[in-house]
Amino acid sequence: MKKLVIVVASVALAISSCGGNSSKKPEISSPDGRTKVSVQTIEGVLSYMVERDGEQVIAPSVLGFELMGGNILGDNTEILSVSHSSYDKTWETVWGESRLIEDRHNAMIVHTAHLDVEFRVFNDGIGFRYIFPEELGDFNIREELTEYRFARSDHKIWWMPRSVPYYEAYAECTALDKIDCAYTPVTIEGADGRFYSIHEAALLDFAKVNLVAEDASTLKTSLTKWSDGTGVYVTTTRTTPWRTILIADRAGDLIESHLMLNLNEPCKIEDPSWCKPGKYIGIWWELHKYIHTWYYGPHHGATTERTKAYIDFAATHNIQAVLVEGWNEGWEGDWMKNSTGFSFTKAYPDYDFDQVMKYAASKGVQMIIHNETAANTDHYLSQIDSAYSLYHKYGMHYVKTGNVNLLMDGKEEHDGQYGVNRLHKIVEIAAKYQINIDEHEPCIPTGLCRTWPNLMTGEAIRGQEHDAWESDGGNKPEHQTVCPFIRGLAGPMDYTFGTFDFSNPNTPTSRVKTTISKQLAQYVVIYSPLQMASDLYEAYEGVQAFDFIEDVPTDWEQTKVIDAVIGDYIVTARQRRGGEDWYLGAITDENARALDIPLSFLGKGKWQAQIYEDTPQTSYENSPQTYQYVEKDVDARDTLHLNLATSGGCAIRFIKK
Repeated sequence: MKKLVIVVASVALAISSCGGNSSKKPEISSPDGRTKVSVQTIEGVLSYMVERDGEQVIAPSVLGFELMGGNILGDNTEILSVSHSSYDKTWETVWGESRLIEDRHNAMIVHTAHLDVEFRVFNDGIGFRYIFPEELGDFNIREELTEYRFARSDHKIWWMPRSVPYYEAYAECTALDKIDCAYTPVTIEGADGRFYSIHEAALLDFAKVNLVAEDASTLKTSLTKWSDGTGVYVTTTRTTPWRTILIADRAGDLIESHLMLNLNEPCKIEDPSWCKPGKYIGIWWELHKYIHTWYYGPHHGATTERTKAYIDFAATHNIQAVLVEGWNEGWEGDWMKNSTGFSFTKAYPDYDFDQVMKYAASKGVQMIIHNETAANTDHYLSQIDSAYSLYHKYGMHYVKTGNVNLLMDGKEEHDGQYGVNRLHKIVEIAAKYQINIDEHEPCIPTGLCRTWPNLMTGEAIRGQEHDAWESDGGNKPEHQTVCPFIRGLAGPMDYTFGTFDFSNPNTPTSRVKTTISKQLAQYVVIYSPLQMASDLYEAYEGVQAFDFIEDVPTDWEQTKVIDAVIGDYIVTARQRRGGEDWYLGAITDENARALDIPLSFLGKGKWQAQIYEDTPQTSYENSPQTYQYVEKDVDARDTLHLNLATSGGCAIRFIKK
């Protein structure tokens, strides 16, 4: 893979020693000098502290682990030595929200008697991880003791409760001490005017971290446990994932941060040219609306002829791929319980696998082959090589997997060490067969798409399928204005928007609670390298708004969040990768909203703005399909006035003239 190195790394090591209770604390600052991290022992307990612009933002917070049996790593210790280094390099992504990413940080490794801690401090936040000395050998962790003790207790916290499986919960906004147990990322809207987000990077061979409130200002780590109560079995792994804290002056700066990707290893796929972003349609929404069924029968959706109709539509409308769910044997009855019935190579009688694959290839369309595992990865892995080699034989490079069940293989949680290792085993096998993975019911992303760009996207969100059948009526209008600031900070999200037909006769109490312009705008606001146009293809025929879906890319040169208030609205602009065109998406919550958007992100010269926007008559409740299309010439000196309807939006393509 080509990597564009703009500034070569410059590294300088300095070794110093200091006593565990020395008044001189080891410390390190960000390249711009605004953020400082210091480490000390307080009564023998290892801790760290973070300052921003000379103000303490994270008070002394505990570091360490409790082992099975009760011993503590990080207690009764002293700091033996400290090593420092600096790094400055720019690298090129295989795909992403930005083509070029600057990795500029200062680093420090603090060596103690029983545990080392490595810090990297960037202009946009910090990452730190633990290093286990080889002399410890194998051992078992019960709990991680890492704290995030904020200097203030009056921050607002946006968080997703871990009590809801698969990360499919609404975010809550509360005081810190109202958190019982939260998935990460957790995002803080600070009373000090700053924004923070806590997550992790490079989760491999370890348990996912969750956060619990220890007191009014302190979040404490809680590992997802094995069924026997163990947190992590430490064997070959000698480093933990990175614990990350983003620090930003604006909410939008959180989204623009590349800290998590910078903390992951470079791409391990020698030639990732087959890891191509794109858009897809498919036999999916009609299943969730109970028009057709996954299982074979009189109302079966995945038929040869219907699939070929989707392929024809995709080939005509600049859609790169077609997803088909319910094509394979095993969907009858209680498939979550009887998951060994799934075959990943044998199709139902009315789905001619060979014919469909060859037809798609003849049209230049990829098939996204659906593999529902019901979280039975033992069964899946027993077939994976034969399945992936079959797909590869036909030149197909995409698999959407599902893991619908509360426990992996009937025993362990999705985001425990077992589930994490299972997912990444599948990703590595997929790479051998040039298969890209869209993972549903996954462990939440942590930036591993840099290392394995075939781990292309995932769910881990209450997505748009809930609008088809959810007992609460479907996703709240504010939901999409919150997702980019919590789930979106973890990585690409397969939210599956693109609804044009808002009727739902089989479940009339549930519906998509947006306007059609908001559906379009989400292609810019909510990032994924694979984006679905989720409606039935018939809903798009003859509708001008579909032109935007045809035009909008899924791979970007750069991304800018123009304006945002978490939970209210967000305006995002992205430039096409390798091109001049810009795209802008603006969405709002249940409140209609007027926004003035400066176009200073545009380059020199004149641009044609192709605008899809709500009208004065548009309302998500009564007239969601009403929109207007306007063209106007603009330049970087202009300001656009946008009027967004209730749960509305605006989508714009800017073409250089």
